[in-house]
Amino acid sequence: MAHDLVIRNGTVIDGTGALGRLADVAVDGERVTAVGEVAEKGCREVDAAGKLVTPGFVDIHTHLDAQIAWDPAATSSCYHGVTSVVLGNCGVTFAPCKPEDREYLAELMESVEDIPAASILAGLPWNWETYGEYLQAVDRMPKGVNVGGMVGHCAVRYHAMGERSLDEVPATEADIANICALVDEAIGAGALGFSTSRTFMHRVPDGRPVPGTYADPEELLAIGGVLGRRGKGVFEAAARLGERDGENLEKTRAEVGWMGRLSRENNVKITFGLVQSDRRPLLYRRVIEFAEAENERGAHLRPQTTSRGVGVLFALDHITPWHGAPAWAALAQRPFPERLAALEDESVRAALVADAEAHPAALDLGQMYVLLDDKVHYGHDAANSLKAHAESWGMPPAAAFIELNRRHQGRMVLYFPGLNQNMEAVGEMLQNPTVAMGLADSGAHVGQIMDASSPSWLLSYWVRERGLLSVEEAIRGWTSDTADLFGVRDRGRLRPGAFADINVINLDGITLKLPEYRHDFPEGAGRYVQAASGYDLTVVNGQVFMEGGEPTGAYAGKTLRA
Repeated sequence: MAHDLVIRNGTVIDGTGALGRLADVAVDGERVTAVGEVAEKGCREVDAAGKLVTPGFVDIHTHLDAQIAWDPAATSSCYHGVTSVVLGNCGVTFAPCKPEDREYLAELMESVEDIPAASILAGLPWNWETYGEYLQAVDRMPKGVNVGGMVGHCAVRYHAMGERSLDEVPATEADIANICALVDEAIGAGALGFSTSRTFMHRVPDGRPVPGTYADPEELLAIGGVLGRRGKGVFEAAARLGERDGENLEKTRAEVGWMGRLSRENNVKITFGLVQSDRRPLLYRRVIEFAEAENERGAHLRPQTTSRGVGVLFALDHITPWHGAPAWAALAQRPFPERLAALEDESVRAALVADAEAHPAALDLGQMYVLLDDKVHYGHDAANSLKAHAESWGMPPAAAFIELNRRHQGRMVLYFPGLNQNMEAVGEMLQNPTVAMGLADSGAHVGQIMDASSPSWLLSYWVRERGLLSVEEAIRGWTSDTADLFGVRDRGRLRPGAFADINVINLDGITLKLPEYRHDFPEGAGRYVQAASGYDLTVVNGQVFMEGGEPTGAYAGKTLRA
């Protein structure tokens, strides 16, 4: 009998780190049925000669919690080989939720993750209260990718404690019992784990740190006990690393310490975000040392980082570096075609340049890198900064910004890496086996960043251009390693019996497209989108989901449960 799908003659990178090998892959229904020489024909056959055939990528750090309700393709993740996503990171989720708290959680998500509350309120069905009911709602949503989620501390604590959840006073025993009951319900219903936010950077609209920021370690250890008793679930944290700490990092060491204790006492895997910052350039290295010391004592801590800088974007069609200056603010009120046309007026150009001189950009223009249609490169090349362009042309930076937009018809974006600014430090983290791949943040900060292209950058830069990682190791980091960390079974490996989540990739052809600002969220809200070339085919649960870089309309994604 014919197979449903046969992918022939490709180099199979199976996700385990094993060397690639020439093989065919057969798919029947939603499963892989053969990897090797496949004699039988396929109802559909794909020639993958010269291409890589890999498992679909498992992205463990997204904030697609709202977007998945109105965007079943999960853009921009879908453009970069991602077939499974994890929601509920950083402690912010939409469940559990009392009906009267919906607006509060939507506004909290906007405050923390820059996802418009109006879009959230209009786009979600809000037909749940418990986390289990939320997962049932996700079940009913059409999905191109597989979707799993963690239950978030902000929602849990606010449900249990109301306004007191934001206080610095520790939770009472009764509060902790209520919190643990809510977490237990979520894990029992299939949540992949629990997440919390400890960083002072995450705040509610009135400026206070989010619920859970001040949670006593004993509260967190009690929650870890729930995961331990259930025997499943990962613990994720937006950890407090280097914040309000001294040179010896005593507070950071204590932060990693309670995570190590929670992991050991409950046999729980813990992951937390880790990035390099020029403000404390070697902090990332010390945190890895702290985590490795805890692991030597029996913990299972996995810091996670991204393959590139966490970059804020500026462009003529959204926000420019001089957005607050009067002339630039007035220009921003006009439709984009009119903005571009206005730059042809010499008097307008002169006024904009003068305004920029009077109101300098708040960020270093020497670290704002120019992205163009034919050159989307995140390598932090000083010669590609806006400042360097301005100096080479003998004009002020604002004039160079205007000239670049005129030359490229507005198809120009500036990228400022606010975190992971040192690419050598990023490379060091990528090579460390303790560090997991994550932090692509798809769905978050939609008007500020677009980092969902992280797997494409890993393959095009760190594998193809720099040769820092083998293709086998890079693929393992985005497949079996992330799937295993979050307990996602039968995904992340290309083997018989696994779910047929598959990419066919032209490694030499991977290029990142220019980020574009689109107004396609509910209520007309805008966000950045970024595509890529080089992904010939992406299969989810046996169905061709993406072909030639575009969704096919086949939405075979499932809800992932622990």
